[in-house]
Amino acid sequence: MRKGKDLSQRIDKWLVYARFVKHRADAQALVEAGNLRVNRVRVSKGSLAIKPGDHLTIAVAGQVRVVKVLGEAERRGPPAAARQLYEEISGQTHEGAAQKQDASPPPVC
Repeated sequence: MRKGKDLSQRIDKWLVYARFVKHRADAQALVEAGNLRVNRVRVSKGSLAIKPGDHLTIAVAGQVRVVKVLGEAERRGPPAAARQLYEEISGQTHEGAAQKQDASPPPVC
C-alpha cells in the first residue's frame, strides 16, 4: 500500500483493489448507475482521481457504505491488505434498516 497526500488513483481501479467490486467493468457500471459519490459529489466518470482523505459513499449489493480513503494500491491483494486502504465510517444494509424500523415502538397519540 502506498500512502501520502500527494498520491492519487483512478476511482474504478481503487474500487477493485479495495475489493468493493470484482472487476473494473463492475466499477464502471457502479459509476454509470450513479451509485458512487466522492466527498458528497456524484461521480460521473470512472477516471476520477481520488486521494487519501477523500470520503466515498458507495451503494452496492444492498448496502450503502461510507468510507474514508487511507491509501492506494498497485494491485488487487488479499482481503487483509484491501482493508488497509480504507476506514469504514458507516455501513448499513437495507435489511438492517428495515429491521430497525420494525423494532421501533408505535407512536403514542
